[in-house]
Amino acid sequence: MEPLGPQDPLLPEQSSAGDSPADASAEPPLDSSVEAPSSPLGVTAGLARPWLRHYPKEIAHSIKYPNYNIVQFLINAVNHYPDHTAVHFMGKTMTYRELHTGAVRLANGLISLGVAKGERVAIMLPNCPQAVVSYYGVLLAGAVVVQTNPMYVERELEHQLSDSGAVAIITVDLLYARLSRVRGNQPKEGPLPQLKHAIITSIKDGLPFPKNILYPIKQRKDGFRADIPYGSYGVVAYKRLIAMKHQSIELPELAEGSELAALQYTGGTTGTPKGVMLTHRNLVANTLQISAWCYKAEDGKERFLAAMPLFHVFGLTVLMNMSVLRAGMLILLPRFEPDTVLQTISQLHPTIFPGAPTMYVALINHKAAAKANLSSINVCVSGSAGLPLEVQEQFESLTGGRLIEGYGLTEASPVTHANPLWGTRKIGTIGVPFPDTDAVVVDPATGEQLPVGELGELIVRGPQVMKGYWNKPEETAKVLRDGWLYTGDLATMDEDGYFTIMDRIKDIIIAGGFNIYPREVEEVLFEHPAVREAAVVGVKDAYRGETVKAFIVLKEGWQVSRSQLDRWCRERLAAYKVPHHYTFRETLPKSMIGKVLRRKLLEEEAETKRSAEDKGE
Repeated sequence: MEPLGPQDPLLPEQSSAGDSPADASAEPPLDSSVEAPSSPLGVTAGLARPWLRHYPKEIAHSIKYPNYNIVQFLINAVNHYPDHTAVHFMGKTMTYRELHTGAVRLANGLISLGVAKGERVAIMLPNCPQAVVSYYGVLLAGAVVVQTNPMYVERELEHQLSDSGAVAIITVDLLYARLSRVRGNQPKEGPLPQLKHAIITSIKDGLPFPKNILYPIKQRKDGFRADIPYGSYGVVAYKRLIAMKHQSIELPELAEGSELAALQYTGGTTGTPKGVMLTHRNLVANTLQISAWCYKAEDGKERFLAAMPLFHVFGLTVLMNMSVLRAGMLILLPRFEPDTVLQTISQLHPTIFPGAPTMYVALINHKAAAKANLSSINVCVSGSAGLPLEVQEQFESLTGGRLIEGYGLTEASPVTHANPLWGTRKIGTIGVPFPDTDAVVVDPATGEQLPVGELGELIVRGPQVMKGYWNKPEETAKVLRDGWLYTGDLATMDEDGYFTIMDRIKDIIIAGGFNIYPREVEEVLFEHPAVREAAVVGVKDAYRGETVKAFIVLKEGWQVSRSQLDRWCRERLAAYKVPHHYTFRETLPKSMIGKVLRRKLLEEEAETKRSAEDKGE
């Protein structure tokens, strides 16, 4: 086995409240008596930080962040727990020793292909063992990971590969045809001349016997024929690459904390996706912050259910990085399917299950949920959208575990806030800032800090905040100012330091001069016993400028009329907030992590209107 480096403990020492982080570049310790540096944008010195009073005693106000490469978590795990299961996928397991060995072999293979330190390597894989091996292999080679959504169409894929300058991509055979159309017939002369290598694996490579034999048979029955020109155009078989022996190759020294670890592209809901530059320190810090929040978790004992995609920053940090930090078992599911999730929980007994609200909604409304054994679940962190109270209460009743709402964004690696798991929770809030994380509500127009209870833009700073956007200094300057990240989200802070997100600034509906926040209306609709999912948008209105439209998915077997929903809302909302239009649907458009895409609803609405106008209706 390769030498693994020093015998570091799995968890670095936490500072007591008020101690300064070990890393000289760390943010100031967040003791309530410490003054923050003044800001030219009106954020005052002497932030009160009332949230620190509500930290459970087990959570330190500040954490020491070692100058780690994120791979050090894997090295620590294999030093201490080499034979523990690191990954479970469809019945096949991989120990920490095997995971590390695979990552080292892949790193050697990448270097043999000419991948140099600092170059970008794209990983376009669903949840499978190769995705985990590839992540650590790319980093061990000294390269930068570019996580790529397997659902991308050619236009999106070409943009990301071109923008990042990726020199290689690791993907599955099922996606090769799409990739080849992007690269062209002569890759060196096509639109992506820098993309020299395509490393191709197959889902079967991560399956146990006999599933690995049966899977290709099923592929052929489904009409898939792998026509991959291995040996041409830089196309290499993943299995062959990691099987090769490279006696003369030495891995580079691990990149330091300040160096770039990943380009994590934003979802593109606000325009062209941008590459968020996350350093090793960003990822290490956020993983340690999450671990501090989950202080009852035990090294070598936790099982993490990964129904969220690892290529998304939430899955990357809260699942993969956190699981490896804790030497846990990462239970991979290729996609979220309620039947499979319930069966997996009953059989494999995961203890930690991060997800999106829509996942928990699907599970509590599943016909088999009441009979499933979900008692192993201890911790669930919900992100990507607001968590309705009814969903939280029902899921906790089913599992006996704790389901909390948190908040984050890709630009913060991603988590900045969460409700305490075993402390004072405030329903409907995103909780309080993490250790070493400051948060302030400011006036969007002036940048002045607003008093407790007033609505404004949430800004944050901390060691998890990105370095900036890749090759976009002007875009970076818009959101990173004087060390603060401007989130674009509207929020309030109460006297205890708990924050509540109202909506994205761009999602506000202005009807007749009144501001309406979609989330507030959605919460009321969610309370109706017939409503399974709800999304609210603003649509053009000749009289009011905009008006409220609700898209509703009903629970199975339920019926409700528009007039009934109207009465329900009028009893609970001011008249100007009540939806004027209701549309009932079977499903709502969602991202890969289950976030409802309001933008997509608006696009569909505009297309429907254009079609009607073309028909003269």
